[in-house]
Amino acid sequence: MLIPELPSFLTSLGGENYKGFIISLFTLTAGLSRPISGKLSDTIGRVPVMIIGAVVCIVCSLMYPLISGIAGFLFLRLIHGFSTGFTPTAITAYVADIVPDDRRGEAMGILGVSINLGASASPPIGSYLTIVYSLNTMFFVSSGIALLSVLLLVRMKETLSTKEKFRFDMLKLTWHDLIDRNSLIPAAICGLSYFGFGVVLTIVPDQCEYLGMSNKGMFFTSITVFSILSRLVAGKLSDKYGRIVIMTFSAFCLAFSYLLMAFVSSPVELLVASGAIGFSIGLMSPALFAWTIDRSSADNRGKAMGTMYIGLELAIGVGALMSAAIYQNDGARFGSVFFVTTVVTSMAILFLLKQRNKSELIS
Repeated sequence: MLIPELPSFLTSLGGENYKGFIISLFTLTAGLSRPISGKLSDTIGRVPVMIIGAVVCIVCSLMYPLISGIAGFLFLRLIHGFSTGFTPTAITAYVADIVPDDRRGEAMGILGVSINLGASASPPIGSYLTIVYSLNTMFFVSSGIALLSVLLLVRMKETLSTKEKFRFDMLKLTWHDLIDRNSLIPAAICGLSYFGFGVVLTIVPDQCEYLGMSNKGMFFTSITVFSILSRLVAGKLSDKYGRIVIMTFSAFCLAFSYLLMAFVSSPVELLVASGAIGFSIGLMSPALFAWTIDRSSADNRGKAMGTMYIGLELAIGVGALMSAAIYQNDGARFGSVFFVTTVVTSMAILFLLKQRNKSELIS
């Protein structure tokens, strides 16, 4: 709901040169908090960790209307990142706990659909509330929706079989707590695949304005609608044909989609390209999430997902900074940004082909 309007909000504060930090600061704390959320998810439980993330979202959304300077805005984005650092890690582990192993890909697809249903509706609603009412109205509505998620969470049954009471020493992390070794390869592939998402979140709101699309949320709706369509079958396909096969195909599609973004010249073409991005990401995510869980032990699922999400957050943050540095508020540079993005995404294809060759040699 917030993403399409935050660049304009920051510009109104005089911070148009800091747009790359809108996403990168958010993903910085999201990434840094993943080891903590992973450890807590495997100790105090999945549900409490989800609630922590949702509460952060509530508080931060209420704080945006009080911001009057660039420094305050950037600091709030830094804090807001904890919401994404906590909730998705625990949600994915929770789902993995309650589904049979042979339907794990399908389950991750359903989880992705639920996330994208919210994501597809929220951006245009956020833009509508801003246009018709005000930015503050959008922030308050966003906070209210996050509150609804907490009301749902407090009624959910915990799935972690052996829970511990929270102790402050749980926040102390060793190297063993930081990274799940078996998840390093999925994290690398996740990073290369999601690098472009940091680019999209950072410069596409401006690209929408540049091409005359007044409701910037429509771009993100197009992404998520097509992502939902592909997720409906992607999980089952990965259960049937294998994770690496589906991920490789989706990486090809994703690289081609970003190449399309380099050549768009109208709102219609922008929506077509965004739909291609969404379709490709929808194919990738369920297989990638299921593959990460496949490679982890049951008592390390929180840490495994935390490791994979670190790769995701790092890539999105770097993508945001890179795109802002190349773009420099010059509409003539959109093509250059997406050419670089296509190259980075293509590296995921090479990585996956190497993994497929290794699997074939082992079998």
